[in-house]
Amino acid sequence: MLSRVADSIYWTSRYIERAEAVARFIAVNLNISMDLSTAGNQQWRPLVTTTGDNEMFSETYGEATKRNVIEFLTFDRKNPNSILTCLINARENARSIRERISAEMWEHINRFYLMVKDVGDAEGILDDLHDFYDAVRNSGQQFVGVTDATMTHGEGWHFCQLGRFLERADKMSRILDVKYYILLPSPQHVGSPFDDLQWAALLRSASAYEMYRQRFGRITPHNVVDFLMLDKEFPRAVLHCLTRANESLHAITGSDIEGFTNLPEQRLGQLRAEFAFTSATDIIGRGLHEFIDDFQTRLNSVGESIGTTFFSLQPV
Repeated sequence: MLSRVADSIYWTSRYIERAEAVARFIAVNLNISMDLSTAGNQQWRPLVTTTGDNEMFSETYGEATKRNVIEFLTFDRKNPNSILTCLINARENARSIRERISAEMWEHINRFYLMVKDVGDAEGILDDLHDFYDAVRNSGQQFVGVTDATMTHGEGWHFCQLGRFLERADKMSRILDVKYYILLPSPQHVGSPFDDLQWAALLRSASAYEMYRQRFGRITPHNVVDFLMLDKEFPRAVLHCLTRANESLHAITGSDIEGFTNLPEQRLGQLRAEFAFTSATDIIGRGLHEFIDDFQTRLNSVGESIGTTFFSLQPV
């Protein structure tokens, strides 16, 4: 497969997953506000912080009001991580490889893009936020289903899987980071009903509430971290995502999954092994925020090595 084609498939998948993840970030706040009406504007700034675009937001919007944050994260074309920008980029990547993806995938990306673009700006959804972001999440999930049902599960599909699961692992860790360090207003709230409401809202935003309840019952920070970071079977848990990404990476190269033949296989294998042999107690003991910071740095290095190994032009 041409590196240009692999690059476009990989990033199409990542951008669609990222758009869905931003909708999930916002859903955390919306779910909390349904349970606690006194949260106020202070709850919107963390959503910007977690994307890493705080400086850009402050320069453009200043105050982190509900309207400003929704505009920035959803419709701002200058924000490289807004939902609309992600869909524009996904559509452009898909356009360049139309002959390598199914017609159903292309049509779905177009419908998804037009659904968001036609709204225009934040004013168009302020009275209907839940339905809009539910539609964004559903469209993201439908793209996964359309891709799995209409694309040959060969090399291209594995690049699609690789991009999706790396992006999902990154965004799941960021959702946890927002809750644990920023959304909690003060230490005395730990273990309080307010704290429980936030953890429940986080689980719902990750589409994990029912599966978590079936496994653990009572909501505790330790068990939420265990489920969302270390569960082997839940499809949005970080360990599950790393495992699936690792499987697709080795399927692309044809190498033994127990070893490595290139830098991305080595880095991703080491990262997955660390998650497979750690515990929620170890993570919390080390500091969840610090653990996630280190994880995101290492995950970025995996992504960089994938770009260098598979997508960069090699000197002749």
